[in-house]
Amino acid sequence: MIVSDKMKSVLVHYNQGLTLYKSRKFVEAKEEFKKALAIHPEDGPSKLYIERCDDYIADPPPEDWDGVYNMKTK
Repeated sequence: MIVSDKMKSVLVHYNQGLTLYKSRKFVEAKEEFKKALAIHPEDGPSKLYIERCDDYIADPPPEDWDGVYNMKTK
């Protein structure tokens, strides 16, 4: 499978965002996911993580957070 340069750029920002997210740096993570979306506006995973970052910025997870996201609605 050949990955375009555009998609490689998306992946760089997405992976950086994911690393920041797992480190509880939700504001910084959100910015990386937004950069990925600026390149590829239909990137579903980046959209999802932006929503999760917003949730955790508003209501941070507990100190013993294991990275699992608990959905609040169905």
